[in-house]
Order: sequence, then structure tokens, then C-alpha cells
Amino acid sequence: MAKRDFYLAAYDVSERGRLSAALSLVRAYATGGQKSVHEVFLTDAERRELLHDMALILDEEEDRFLLLRLDPRGRVHTLGKGTQPHDPTLFYMG
Repeated sequence: MAKRDFYLAAYDVSERGRLSAALSLVRAYATGGQKSVHEVFLTDAERRELLHDMALILDEEEDRFLLLRLDPRGRVHTLGKGTQPHDPTLFYMG
């Protein structure tokens, strides 16, 4: 099994059509995220593919894309309290 690294993918796209295309592309790899920042686990091949495909979408003069590899040794900090699901046998991703 290929090794996957954890990344944050963030973008700032000025035109609605390119924004929609960038969102669709990143969501194809994302495990979570908010607005224009998404969490992605990528192999080296997937990272290259994402960067290539994003370069085809974006306008270099107007748009920005950041793919930041996070240090796997980093600690996770959370805010708030999680609650147990009402039906723990189900897992919903929406």
C-alpha cells in the first residue's frame, strides 16, 4: 500500500467557473474541510496529479493554490466537545 501524507489544500480563485472547478477537484481528494481549505491524504502520485490538474484550471495571474504538507509528528489540538452519534453503527459523510 502506498504511503499517504497529510496535506492542507487551500485556494483563492477569482472567477466563479474556475472556483467551481477547483472545488470539485480538491473535494475528489478531500477527507474534510471548510470553504476553500480542505484536508487531504495523498500519495506522491496523487499529489503530482492534483498539482497538474489544478495548474490546468487556475489562472496564474489571478488565482492562488497552496498545498501544505503537515508534519506527521505534530500534535492534534481540538476545540469544543464531541458528542456520541445517536446510532453508532452508521457513519455519515455529507
